Amino acid sequence: MLEILYQDEHLVAVNKPAGWLVHRSWLDRHESVFVMQTVRDQIGQHVFTVHRLDRPTSGVLLMALSSEVAHLLSQQFEQHQVQKTYHAVVRGFVNEAATLDYPLTQDRDKIADKFSDADKAPQPALTHYRPLAQVEMPVAIGRYDSARYSLMELQPETGRKHQLRRHMTHLRHPIIGDSKHGDLRQNRGMAQHFSCPRLMLHASHLRLNHPVSGQPLQISARWDRAWQGVMSQFGWLDVLPELVRVEFPAAYGQAS
Repeated sequence: MLEILYQDEHLVAVNKPAGWLVHRSWLDRHESVFVMQTVRDQIGQHVFTVHRLDRPTSGVLLMALSSEVAHLLSQQFEQHQVQKTYHAVVRGFVNEAATLDYPLTQDRDKIADKFSDADKAPQPALTHYRPLAQVEMPVAIGRYDSARYSLMELQPETGRKHQLRRHMTHLRHPIIGDSKHGDLRQNRGMAQHFSCPRLMLHASHLRLNHPVSGQPLQISARWDRAWQGVMSQFGWLDVLPELVRVEFPAAYGQAS
C-alpha cells in the first residue's frame, strides 16, 4: 500500500516511491506497478493526475478525484501558484543561497520526442536553491581521497523537464544518483560506500490553496529508507527533523 499523505472528498496525495512510474506508458510496456492504478485500487476511486514526478524522484504527488477539480489544480500549477520544495544531495560544497535563471532547451527522449521540434527555442527556467548542510566523507571516489556533499533545498518556479537535475549540473553540483545528467563515478560511490543507488531528489513539500475551499494547504512527505540511511551516515538527521521517519510503512503493494 502507498502512504497516503492527505485525502478529502476532492483530493488525494501520496508519497510516491522512487522508481515508480506515475501512470502506464507505452515506453515501459513491461512495467506492472504504477502510482495511479495503485491509488485507484487502494481508495476504490478513479484519480486524475495534475502534475508529475520523474520516475526516480520520490515525494509528494497530488491527484484529483474529479475532472473538475483536476482542471482547477492544473490551472494553479500552470500559473505557478503552487510552491514546490524539494531536497537533494549534490556533489561538492555549495556555500551560498541564490536563484538560477537559466533557460533550458527541450530535453528530448529519442523515442518519446522523436516527432517534436528539435529547434525549439530554450524555455525560461528559474530555480531558487539554498544549502542546508555540508559533509566531507573519508572515502576515495575518482581521483580524490575524500568526497564532499551538500544537502540542498530547491524551489523551482517553472516546471521544465528535469529542471532541477539540469540546473544543478549547470552549477557543477550534480544531484547524486542522476544517471542522465550527473556524475557517474559519484553515483557508483554513493551506492558502494553508502548503500544508496537511487536519485537523491525528494519532493518534500507542496503548498497551495485548496481548489474548492480556498484554504491554504501544505502537504509533506517523509524520506524513504535509502534517504534516511544517507542522512544518518552524514549526520544530517537533525537538519530536517520534520522529514525523519520514525516508522516505515509496510512493503508497497502492486497495481492491477
